[in-house]
Amino acid sequence: MNLSLIPEELRPIAEKVRAAERITEADALQLYRCKDLNALGILATAVRERKNGNYATYILNRYINYSNVCILSCQFCAFAARKRDAHAFELAIDEITAAVQDALVLGITEVHMVGGLHPTLKKDWYLKLLQSVRALDPDLIIKAFTAIEIRHLAHRILKTSIADTLATLRDAGLGALTGGGAEIFDAEVRDELCRGKESAEEWLEVHRIWHGMGGRSTATMLYGHVETLAHRVDHLRQLRDLQDETGGFTGFVPFAFEPQTEILAHVKRASAVEQLRNLAVSRIYLDNFDHLTAYWVSMSLPLAQIALSYGVDDLHGTIMEEKIFHMAGAKTPQEQTVTTLEHVIIEAGRVPVQRDSFYRHLGFREPCRSLPRATPQAELACV
Repeated sequence: MNLSLIPEELRPIAEKVRAAERITEADALQLYRCKDLNALGILATAVRERKNGNYATYILNRYINYSNVCILSCQFCAFAARKRDAHAFELAIDEITAAVQDALVLGITEVHMVGGLHPTLKKDWYLKLLQSVRALDPDLIIKAFTAIEIRHLAHRILKTSIADTLATLRDAGLGALTGGGAEIFDAEVRDELCRGKESAEEWLEVHRIWHGMGGRSTATMLYGHVETLAHRVDHLRQLRDLQDETGGFTGFVPFAFEPQTEILAHVKRASAVEQLRNLAVSRIYLDNFDHLTAYWVSMSLPLAQIALSYGVDDLHGTIMEEKIFHMAGAKTPQEQTVTTLEHVIIEAGRVPVQRDSFYRHLGFREPCRSLPRATPQAELACV
């Protein structure tokens, strides 16, 4: 790392980064306020190179939102619906397994399933869902449910403890927890953004218990709405503290708020510069997280490609169908092919590697050269 490219006021932080020392919350706040985006990229890249070398990963996965019917009414959410709402939906288990089966033919290694807090689905439905998907391929990782869904299942559906609920779901096929629902941990922000949702302590408790059982999960942050920079730093601090305690988080996946609900329509969406800054600061601060993902569904694939120079080592996955951000107004594609993901990684000067749900490398592929954007069927011939 060339310190001559770092502004004088950031040199003490740069020295910490170069020595692989932990930065403080005050340091993180100073980085957030820094206008020199190139300097942040240099610092974040130093951390990324130390942890991940020149590799950039992606996963072959399939998103399935099984229902958007929800008893909550989070102010920011354009996804959730009441049962009688025109945009409400609820997939049958047969529909879900058919979608997963189709995706398995294309080589997915993970199915990612989340939904609303459904008021009437029963315990047997959730267990049958997991068991039916698991039966399709025992090696497929089922990454499902947010912390608030787990609490809903424990308190309203299974009527047992969080630990017992997680054990029951694991026995039925659950392989990993999603990081959704973290939003911003500050209590006042949560009251304005998602009143009635679980508290930060409750979100962290679910992941702490799951990690204690040997499970792994991702962590997230929804930013760019009503929070301050100090709130972001506090959010990162609480994630870093839990990671120190459990080591159970596989990666961090921040994403910018989509201001599409009437209540928060006045909020200006985070700029490209702000998204890159947030990724860079996150990479520098979260020294005990091995991986940082640029969620292209939220930020677009071109910006995610640029993010590879701001601490990012993962571009998430093929997705195939995403509803939560798109129902909020996201204009990004619903899916990406492996060829496209590998192309943007190579173009950014990085080495593409397919990963599994736990960010473990699954091997290298020779990208398809015959098509500028291969169809999934064409890509099968290149595996």
